[in-house]
Amino acid sequence: MPWNEPGGDKDPWSGKKKKKSKVAANGNPADKVTELFSSVSDGGGGKFLYLIPLILLALWLISGVYTIEAGQRGVVLHFGKFKEVSTPGLHWIPRPVEKVEVVDIDRNRSASDHMTMLTKDENIVDLRIEVQYLVNDPADYLFNVMDVDFERNQVQGVLFQVMRSAVRQVVGSKDMDFVIKEGRRKIEEDTNSLMQKILDEYQSGLQIKKVNLKDATAPEPVKEAFLDATRAREDFNRSKNRAETYANKVIPEARGKAARSIEEANAYKDQVIANAEGDASRFMSLANEYHKAPEVTRERLYLDAMEKILSGSKKILLDTTSGNNMLYLPVTGETALNSPSSVPVPVSNELLERMKHEAERKEKLRNSTRSALREGR
Repeated sequence: MPWNEPGGDKDPWSGKKKKKSKVAANGNPADKVTELFSSVSDGGGGKFLYLIPLILLALWLISGVYTIEAGQRGVVLHFGKFKEVSTPGLHWIPRPVEKVEVVDIDRNRSASDHMTMLTKDENIVDLRIEVQYLVNDPADYLFNVMDVDFERNQVQGVLFQVMRSAVRQVVGSKDMDFVIKEGRRKIEEDTNSLMQKILDEYQSGLQIKKVNLKDATAPEPVKEAFLDATRAREDFNRSKNRAETYANKVIPEARGKAARSIEEANAYKDQVIANAEGDASRFMSLANEYHKAPEVTRERLYLDAMEKILSGSKKILLDTTSGNNMLYLPVTGETALNSPSSVPVPVSNELLERMKHEAERKEKLRNSTRSALREGR
């Protein structure tokens, strides 16, 4: 049959039957790819062979591209050996010669435990503790310690065992009262320092951020007795503080009164000494004047004394029916008027005249004495 006749299916040059295209039949792209490779295997698609290495090279290059997010680090391994740490950004490695392990260094990790342990004073205490930590060295974290934190089962991790050991060492060196009451902050700080020291010695690549002592109580069977003892101790401390407050108030007041009394005594001593020295000085001056003029000095002393005594007393003259005037002189001054022993003394007119002349004579003598003293000076 001629090749160009209807229904002809042979190639006039090769004599082979024509292959019908299934793409024309159903339009499936997979069939088209199959037809392409069939044509290559038959020797008609040699021009497409050079594309295969390029495609494989492109796939290999693409497979080595990786991205490190912020807060992460990439640990690059060359044939399983540490090579470098890659920072956030787009990177490429030649696979399968190298591979990368991504470590999240900004994620807050935590480990917690509930334990019962013995204190320094041989008491048992229940503790609930939590440790927060970060990865600060990705290479050390991956390679130096096996299962350093093992988040899937923390009990098997090195961090968990270090936490238990540090807490037991710190709490075991403290008394129970210190652990339960005022010592919590100190225990947290000491545990943090001790854990970090041990992990640094292991080169674990971990950094302890915070240790939280969430609870520290006595065991349940003895909890009530321990609370009673605690309340008694608090009452004792409260009474002691009240007594100390009272003592702190009374002692300064007593010291102040003592100091004030001492100052008053010193002031009185100085005053008495000054008065005595003044009196002595006046006496010496008066003695010197007396040796110079005894009569005049004696008269002056008498007049000054009488003037001093009588200047502050009240003189009362009473008119009586008998014709004689009565003079009332309270010799002790103001108090003599109120004294029941004060008795009016009757004085005659003759006596009054004599007293008047005597007073005038003494006044003249005093004036002359004063004139003599002025002239002597």
